[in-house]
Amino acid sequence: MPELTTNAPTFDDDAPAVQSEACASCGCPVEDLDQFCPACGAEQVVAAEVVHAPVEQKHFRCENCGAEVAVDADQRSYTCAFCDSTYVVEFTPEQTGRQSPEFVIGFGVTPGQAQEKFRRWLAENSWFRPGDLKSAQIEEKLKGVYLPFWSFSMLAESDWSADIGEYWWETETYYTTDKDGKRVPKTRRVRRTEWWDLAGRHHRYYSGYLVSGSRGLSQQHADRIKPFHLAALKRYRPHFLAGWLSEEYSVERDDALSVCQQEFHRREQQNVADHLPGDTHRELRLSTRFSDVNSDLTLLPVYLLVYRYHDKLYRFMINGQTGKVAGDKPLSKLRIAAAVGAGLATVALVVLAVMLFGGQ
Repeated sequence: MPELTTNAPTFDDDAPAVQSEACASCGCPVEDLDQFCPACGAEQVVAAEVVHAPVEQKHFRCENCGAEVAVDADQRSYTCAFCDSTYVVEFTPEQTGRQSPEFVIGFGVTPGQAQEKFRRWLAENSWFRPGDLKSAQIEEKLKGVYLPFWSFSMLAESDWSADIGEYWWETETYYTTDKDGKRVPKTRRVRRTEWWDLAGRHHRYYSGYLVSGSRGLSQQHADRIKPFHLAALKRYRPHFLAGWLSEEYSVERDDALSVCQQEFHRREQQNVADHLPGDTHRELRLSTRFSDVNSDLTLLPVYLLVYRYHDKLYRFMINGQTGKVAGDKPLSKLRIAAAVGAGLATVALVVLAVMLFGGQ
């Protein structure tokens, strides 16, 4: 089940001085001695010394979906960012034994910008939205969360076979009947296909496909807010996440690897198909082996908003790096029916007008 933690900065007193934990303008991670933020370009001030005091936290577990989150010590309640449930209990965290993140991409979209994007998105086709859905009541649930993603690179080697087709043309004679009832011969060119067997080998190195490490964010939903620009990846440091929620991965590496290999096998099949000779092919068969597998656990910025309307759960997401928006929202069946009825009535009036006046 999804598990969340909020990462407060914790460092040894003897650790070397570092740049401020994040850009003051947008919150993006900033490395040592960076003069400008890589996300928004704001000028940074290099601190001579940074002292990090331990931060007390409370930990809550969602009894509905299993998400675990750490919050500030003075927070008295928590609503789950994944299922909008208030069935949460306080608990004491234990060592998870999970792998630590290796890379992170910072938020390039501020919370204020995220709320504005949500308002604009919800206002689209607003006439079809239920009249009792108030955006002000739900937009405050929009949370910025660092979500775990698995990234793999690997070598694919395939033995393949296929039937290769080459086109050729022949002229054939056929007969038609003219107006006098006589059979008249005619000719036409007909395309034929000659088939022959072919087999071979293919290899390619694949990388760059991100697999959701959160059971609360399905792969289908994760794909809706891609792509992330991986050139902005930075080596993970705990202080990059200060002030944000961060989910622990709940999809294990081997399970994520299986999902990734299915995608890479599909790409391998397409790449082989693109390089086959001839004019067409059929019955392409691949036997693929993967080797030299490398994996990275990456934290990526996502804004989540989950809300209930008439006992149905709706989800809204923003790619916290690029600002790409995806989500689902309730629609009013009555208003849709009214619009359809109005459209049909308009068509009926046009048809009636044509019937009445068309002959004049």
